[in-house]
Amino acid sequence: MVALSVDNFGSGLFLPLSLVYATQVVGLPVAQAGVAMTVGTMAGLVVPAVSAAIVDRVGARAVVVAGQLVQLAGSVTYLLAHGVVLVAVGAAMRSAGLQLFYSSMFTLITEVAGDRSTDRTFTVVGAVRGAAFGIGALAVGALLTGLGPTAYTLAIGIDATTYVVAAVLLLCWLPTPAPRRAAMDAATREVRPRASRVLRDPPYLGLIVVTTLFALDTDFFLVGFPVYAFDILHTPAWVPGAALALLTALGSAAATLALRMTRRLSRTTAMVFAAVIVVGWCLAGAAALVLPAGVRPAYLLGCTLLLVAANLVRAGRVNALAESAAPPEAKGRYLAAFQYAFTIAGVLAPAVVALFAVAAWLPWMVIAAGAVLGIPLLHWITRHLHTGCAEPRPA
Repeated sequence: MVALSVDNFGSGLFLPLSLVYATQVVGLPVAQAGVAMTVGTMAGLVVPAVSAAIVDRVGARAVVVAGQLVQLAGSVTYLLAHGVVLVAVGAAMRSAGLQLFYSSMFTLITEVAGDRSTDRTFTVVGAVRGAAFGIGALAVGALLTGLGPTAYTLAIGIDATTYVVAAVLLLCWLPTPAPRRAAMDAATREVRPRASRVLRDPPYLGLIVVTTLFALDTDFFLVGFPVYAFDILHTPAWVPGAALALLTALGSAAATLALRMTRRLSRTTAMVFAAVIVVGWCLAGAAALVLPAGVRPAYLLGCTLLLVAANLVRAGRVNALAESAAPPEAKGRYLAAFQYAFTIAGVLAPAVVALFAVAAWLPWMVIAAGAVLGIPLLHWITRHLHTGCAEPRPA
């Protein structure tokens, strides 16, 4: 938990500034920066497939650490960037490392959790990591206020350091139990001839697609909200950091409470409710364009509460549903393949942000359309998943 928190603190420093760094420090136009990051991020598309082939063989911890080290190399590349090429290379390395990390992190959490409720486990881990992310975002806000543009470079440097610290903590403090590793090796030998079985599982593929649509809102918020606030609405520099801190602070503090309050909802029903809230968030976000400049900061923070509510309702449930729907003998492979949902969302988010160059309201409508489209697809998935999969496990 400590290692994952350190990792997420660094991500809180970097992710909100990734696109802004390319425009404000490297000097790229918004559209060019968005395309460069999209092209670079597409390199991560092959990683979950590679991770799926090795995570059950070498163990989740080794793959998580490898992902952190690749992200370290990507951050260093960003620091060296002076044009579009190195921005794309840095985005590619960070994307590849991030996908390695997430393709194996859920398996690692499942191993450590054992027989405990996955809904609660994923919710608690998400809350702690979210709190660390929010602290990083607050630190960025303080750095921007005190140091100005220099803060962008400093934030990325600190982010690079956190990957080293997190990797060392995982290697030194979290040994993989030998019996579990042997069991994983045996399971890998059993399912190796059917490594492509995920492709022959339409409900699970549908879950990946709908999760992509639902994950796009958060990725858009992380990379697009600073652009929207700075370049379009011309808000004060502290607004994006404060909004992100609000999102992560409330999401962390109220996560387990929200899970208890919505415990009677099935996983899929909670996800539908969250999608409806996201549509409201998008409409409210686009409405900021017609408001006076003086009220925009407070209004944007208020809009962020809608995204907070959506995240609280679905917190932990998406990952728990993916874990529950995966066959036990191929869980590592399935969860690695499930990472494609977040990989594709990460690829699409910069492209959606680039649509600000077309019309300031257009990205908001794209995100809302994705949430609406995901609702009927989720209903279809619910009918085809195995019995009880959509229901939460007792805590």
